Amino acid sequence: MEDKISSAIKKHQAAAAALAADTKAIREIADALARTVLAGGKILVCGNGGSAADSQHIAGELVGRFKKERRAIAALSLTADTSILTCLGNDYGFDFVFERQVEALGRPGDLLIAISTSGSSPNVLNAAIKARETGLTVVGFLGHAGGPILKHCDLAFLAPETDTPRVQEMHILAAHIICELVEDAIAAA
Repeated sequence: MEDKISSAIKKHQAAAAALAADTKAIREIADALARTVLAGGKILVCGNGGSAADSQHIAGELVGRFKKERRAIAALSLTADTSILTCLGNDYGFDFVFERQVEALGRPGDLLIAISTSGSSPNVLNAAIKARETGLTVVGFLGHAGGPILKHCDLAFLAPETDTPRVQEMHILAAHIICELVEDAIAAA
């Protein structure tokens, strides 16, 4: 048991060290989010499973606060409304539960954060495609290689890891850093 615990911690530390070696994507994404918010746009976020939880977490940090008091940021997790999700899943199929919400809620000047550890989740891919068609900026939070979603992203954070738990850990670490940078930009405006 101790070996597994030590191994998981060492893998996390190695992934975080790799992340620290290249922070360009984090800076660019934070800047894109801040520009979107300062221009009056909103942030939509989607993902499945653990990434669905992350999408709600990120939206919560933006609408509420991360570390400092500032105005609320318009952010919405597309995973949070069970009635909409089940309606769309039933009527259109699960592959379209985020795409349809992007079509309904997204406007040019908004930004979609599409989270997928594999980079190939069909419903997240469809949301990214619809977002680009609608005039949203698309930011991917993806696994190491990016998968098919990558080519539909304007910007992407590629977790420097292939193991799903480590990818998810790096996604939330990067998201927390981004939330703090966006908050600083909003508070200074």
